[in-house]
Amino acid sequence: MKASSFALAAASLLLTAAPALAQDAPAEAAATAPAGPETRFTARDLFDLSMASDPQISPDGSRIAYVRVANDIMTDRARRSIWLVDTRTGEQVPLAGTTGEGDAFTPRWSPDGTRLAYVSTVAGGAQLWVKWLKGGEAVRLTGLPTSPSGITWSPDGTQIAYSMLVAADGPKLGKAPDGKPEGAKWAEPLEVYDLLAYRADGAGYLKPGFEKLFVIPATGGAPRQLTFGDYHDGGTLAFSRDGRALYFGANRKADWQSDPVESEIHALDIASGRVTALTSRDGPDHDPAVSPDGKLIAFLGFDDAGRAYENDDLYVMSSDGSGLRNLTASWDYSPAGVVWDADGTALYAQYDIGGETRVARIGLDGRIRDVAEGLSGGGLDRPYTGGSFSVAGNDALAFTGGAPTLPAELMLAAGGKTRTLTDLNASLKAVKTMGEVRKITATSSFDGLPIEGWLTLPPGYTPGKRVPLILEIHGGPFAAYGPHFASDNQLYAAAGYAVLSANPRGSTSYGEDFANRIDKAYPGNDYDDLISIVDAAIAEGVADPEALFVTGGSGGGVLTSWIVGKTDRLKAAVTQKPVINWTTQVLTADNPAFFGRYWLGAQPWENPELYWKLSPLSLVGNVTTPTLVVVGSEDYRTPVSEAEQYYTALRLRGVPTALVKVPGASHGGIAARPSQSAAKAAAVLAWFERYKAGAPTAP
Repeated sequence: MKASSFALAAASLLLTAAPALAQDAPAEAAATAPAGPETRFTARDLFDLSMASDPQISPDGSRIAYVRVANDIMTDRARRSIWLVDTRTGEQVPLAGTTGEGDAFTPRWSPDGTRLAYVSTVAGGAQLWVKWLKGGEAVRLTGLPTSPSGITWSPDGTQIAYSMLVAADGPKLGKAPDGKPEGAKWAEPLEVYDLLAYRADGAGYLKPGFEKLFVIPATGGAPRQLTFGDYHDGGTLAFSRDGRALYFGANRKADWQSDPVESEIHALDIASGRVTALTSRDGPDHDPAVSPDGKLIAFLGFDDAGRAYENDDLYVMSSDGSGLRNLTASWDYSPAGVVWDADGTALYAQYDIGGETRVARIGLDGRIRDVAEGLSGGGLDRPYTGGSFSVAGNDALAFTGGAPTLPAELMLAAGGKTRTLTDLNASLKAVKTMGEVRKITATSSFDGLPIEGWLTLPPGYTPGKRVPLILEIHGGPFAAYGPHFASDNQLYAAAGYAVLSANPRGSTSYGEDFANRIDKAYPGNDYDDLISIVDAAIAEGVADPEALFVTGGSGGGVLTSWIVGKTDRLKAAVTQKPVINWTTQVLTADNPAFFGRYWLGAQPWENPELYWKLSPLSLVGNVTTPTLVVVGSEDYRTPVSEAEQYYTALRLRGVPTALVKVPGASHGGIAARPSQSAAKAAAVLAWFERYKAGAPTAP
C-alpha cells in the first residue's frame, strides 16, 4: 500500500482449505482451446517475458545502457542484465550480467561518456563495478557487506558517491548464563528491537544500522564514509559542480522515527564532513538535482498538511538555500525523476495523467510542455503507471514504453520522432494473440464524478458478445491503472473473461482533489465509483450481468472485502493481501508512524469508532459471496494476520472460502517469482470457475 508520492513507492501455492484449487483447469478455457499450438497467453508464457527498464542515455546521445529484465525458468526468478544500444543503428551489445552468474543493474554514465558504473552480483554480494567502454575492461571497485545505492559520479569523473547500510550494535537486554559446555547446542540469543519501525516489507526484521553516504575513487581504492549518526542518509545524491559538496535529502531530526513525512535537503562538505540543512519546511524535501552551472538546486517536496496524499511540487533554490521558488504550484500533477536540461533553463520530469505516464519539460519561467508520452514499465502482473527516462546533452530522450499488450520496450524520442529500439518479446508476439485493451468511462452514482478504466477483452472478442467480467482493483490506494501490460489480466482474458481495471476516487493522476476524496474516508464512496463503472461495462454490452467477479490486492483487497460486504451482485470474490481491521493493521504494519495519523487522522485508541466503521471486518456479517483470501507468507505491509482474520470470520459465518498463502512472498513480491505468479492467477481463475453460472455448486 502506497501512502503518498514521497512516503510510500515484483512453486505451487499452499492452500489451507482447498488443496486442489490451483490445479483446477478453467472450464471455458479448456472448451475453447484451439487445436495445435496454443495461441492464447498461458501461465507457461510468464517465463518468456522480458522487459526494458532503467534506460540511461550517454551524454552525447549516441548510446543507451538499459537493464533487461527476463524471467529465468531454472531459478524461477527475474534476472537483470545490462545491454548497450546504438541510437543510430539500433545495434545491441551485451555489457554485464548476461552470463547467468549474477545480476547487473543500475547503469550510470561517467560525465565524459567513456565509462559506465553499475552494480553486479557476479562476485557474490552486490558490488560497484566500472567498465571502460573503449578497452572493454570491467573493474570491481568494492567489496561491500551490503548493496550500494544512489550511485552518482562527480562532475570531473574522479569519484563515485553512493549510500549503504552501515551495521550497528543493537540493543541488548539479558543474556544466557555463562559456562556453555563445549559442543553444546543452545538456543539462539534473544532478539531485541527498540525502533518504532522494526521490520519492513521485503526486508523482514531489520538488522541494526543506518544508511550512510560514501565516496570512492572511480579508478578503485578504499571507500570513505562521509556521514554518521543515528538516522538514515540516502536517496538521490547530487554533487556540486566543483565536486566539493554532496547534496541529499534526509530527516536528521531527533523525532525522525515518529515523523515519516519529513526530510530536508542537506549540503555535505566532503572535506570537513560538515552537514548543513538548506531547507526547513514542514514536509519532505528530496531528490536534489544541481543545475549545469552549479548555481541552482532543484528538488521535489510538498507542505505536510496531514492528508493521506499530496502531489510533489518541483522547487528550485540557490545553492545556499536562498531564493526558493515553486515551479509547479498551479500544476495539478506530481513530477518525478527530475533531470536538468543541458542549457540550464528547464528541467525534465515524468508524471502521470489519466492513468498514463508522460515526460514534461518544465521551464524556469513556469512554462510546461510534454516531450514524450506512452511511458510504461510499472510492473508485469498488473497495469500500473510507471516507467523511467533519461536525457542526453542534445535533448534526446530515452524511455521505456510501448503497447499495452506486451511488456515495456526501449524507446527513443529525438529530432521530433519517437522510435522503438528493442523487440524483446518478438517470439511471443509472433505466436500469441493477446487481449485488446480498451478505455471505458463512467460517472459515479454517488456524485457524478467522472471515472475512467480499461477493459482487457478476451482474444478474438466479438463485439456485442457478453462475457464474464472480473473487476480487478488496484492497490495503493494512491496509485493508478492505465493502458499498460498486465500478465494477470492477459491470463484472465485468455480464459474467456473481460477484465476491468478502474481508477476510482483516491487514484492518482487525476489531481490532488480526486485523490483526497478518500482522505480519512477509505474505503467509502470509491465503492460507488467501482459499481458504476461495472454497470457501464454491462451497458456497453461487454459484461454479463449474471457473471460478475471481483479481485484486487492491497488497497484493492480492502475494496474487494468492502464490496462483498455491501452487495451480493458478485458471483465470487478473491481478496488479496487485504487490510481487514484497521486497528490491527496500523499497529502491525511496517510504517506505524504513518498509517494511523495520515489515513485515519487518529490512533486506534483515540477514535476506535472510526477505525471500526472503515474496517471491512465490520461488514463481514453481511457477506454471502464466496470469497477466497490470498496473502504472501512474509507480508509486512498488510500483515498475514489481516488475511487470517478475514478467513476465520468467513469460516465462522459459513461463507465459502479458502486461505491461500504464497510461501516466502512479501507484500511487494507476491508475484515476483513466475511460478508463484502463475499459480496465484490460476487459483483466482479456479475459484471463479467454481461459481460461474451453470457451474456445479462447490461444497
